[in-house]
Amino acid sequence: MGSVRHGNHPAETRSLTITNTGTDSLMSANLAGFNANDQAPMQSFDALPPADYLVMTESADQKATKAGDGSYLNCVDVVLDGQYKGRKVFRRLNLWNANQVAVDIANRELAAWCKAVGIVTPQSSDDLVNKPFVVVLGIKKNKEGMEEQVVRGYKPATAPGGFTAPVAAQPQQAAFGAPAAANAPAAAPAAAPAVAAAPPWAKK
Repeated sequence: MGSVRHGNHPAETRSLTITNTGTDSLMSANLAGFNANDQAPMQSFDALPPADYLVMTESADQKATKAGDGSYLNCVDVVLDGQYKGRKVFRRLNLWNANQVAVDIANRELAAWCKAVGIVTPQSSDDLVNKPFVVVLGIKKNKEGMEEQVVRGYKPATAPGGFTAPVAAQPQQAAFGAPAAANAPAAAPAAAPAVAAAPPWAKK
């Protein structure tokens, strides 16, 4: 509000309206009630070290490319355990693109993802959300020389702890062969003591 005097006329009181156009004036933001101590630590967006990670997809949405010549499936995963629990993994599948090579690569990656979560014929990207699986991550350098996260593969989260069971063929064979050794034919008669000894492969 303000008073404006025109010449010798009595003072007139007029209402002055100030409009904030957002281009030539700045306004401070009200942060009342905010407490930095109540917030979780700021999340890092550095690439994760190359390894297998148990993750679950939080969202998988179709988005248009900047060039407007296609769209892609934008996926956001969250790491479920380990040192990097809570970290985000971002994946982009170029399923609808003018470049057929990019589409073929995306289709193969989608197929691997579907098999990892046990849904071979999804009807919607929603079918793949909230399903745990193991993603194999790697790192490469982009044109600017910066490290960039890349997906190397997918595995099902079927083993205890969420990871695919490690290769254990030899221990299992050894355990499977133990009873056979126990049920081996009886030793030769005492008349041939040299033959009575168990062969080296049957010794414990």
